[in-house]
Amino acid sequence: MNVLQRWRAVRNLQGDRLSALPLLVVYLTDGCNSKCVTCDIWRSPRRNMPLALAESLAAEAQALGTRWVLLSGGEAMQHPDWPRIAQMFRQTGARVLLLTNGLLLKRQIEATLASVDEVILSLDGAQASTYAAVRGVDGLALVLEGLRLLRQNGMSVTTRTTVQRANYAELGQIIDLGLAYDVTTISFLALDVSNREAFGPRTGLIPLDSVSVDDPRSLSALPPGALSVQDCEALADLIDALARDYAPHFAQGRIAESPDKLRRTLLSYFRALHGLEVYPAPPCNAPHFSVVVECDGRIRPCYFLPTVGQLRPDEPALSQALNADDALAMRRAYRQGQRPECGRCVCPLYKSARGLWSM
Repeated sequence: MNVLQRWRAVRNLQGDRLSALPLLVVYLTDGCNSKCVTCDIWRSPRRNMPLALAESLAAEAQALGTRWVLLSGGEAMQHPDWPRIAQMFRQTGARVLLLTNGLLLKRQIEATLASVDEVILSLDGAQASTYAAVRGVDGLALVLEGLRLLRQNGMSVTTRTTVQRANYAELGQIIDLGLAYDVTTISFLALDVSNREAFGPRTGLIPLDSVSVDDPRSLSALPPGALSVQDCEALADLIDALARDYAPHFAQGRIAESPDKLRRTLLSYFRALHGLEVYPAPPCNAPHFSVVVECDGRIRPCYFLPTVGQLRPDEPALSQALNADDALAMRRAYRQGQRPECGRCVCPLYKSARGLWSM
């Protein structure tokens, strides 16, 4: 990103129009080879992003000042042309990240090493039985072998654990695994239990306007994966133990979230389901510097907000779609606190003007 593009990125924060697009998230496919109990995307027939659409996005990326491209899905590695698409974005000068469940890493290790700059690997259990309970497939050994090969070849790897009832007790063991495999960063986020835009047509979600600290009540049925009150008490003790036992790794940033942030983003989030706390609405301005393009060309300000446009084969211009009326209205609405999804977001992303300048 040159100086002019950096200024354009910073200028994004002054209004609701995007002058630059530092981060582009590309959902290459909506198919997945996991069968997670908290996600229904794998139940639908797989659709892959047409190569022509990916080519048009790559062609625009450089002009838009895109510095980071995240390839995701579904499972991005199921797209038959994903390495070619990754390399197209790298040729624009962008840093390409691959978000993956890791089940295909061993089989496609050479393509991965040659095509991306960093891997974000889902690691949702430290034991095979836990992993299978969360992911619906017996794949932990395969994932760890892929992880070993990545680190053996010097690939930067962040492990990302979606914390839920089945795996929260293993957070320490997951950290130990990450350290044993010498991963670059270890990260945790809470399981989303309310958003109807992400993860397919899930059932049993908590309505966005339901339980509050002013109206405490017991939930008749917890969503799949949500922590109970007793689980929250155990998680509080566990985070205290992690803060003590892994203090050097927190201090070094090896564990991405500080103990205080884990208390906010995990413990407070799940406690709020029971009316014991208010939802810790996180700071986020992702729609002012990033966009998600789904496999069929639909555009979202982020994964957790509704679509605001559609790229079509005969009109693929992302630069125009970014500032269409619906996109501007959505940015204005979230900025003014009018989107309830943002108050319970489990994956916020915030960049200051200085942060955008340095991206």
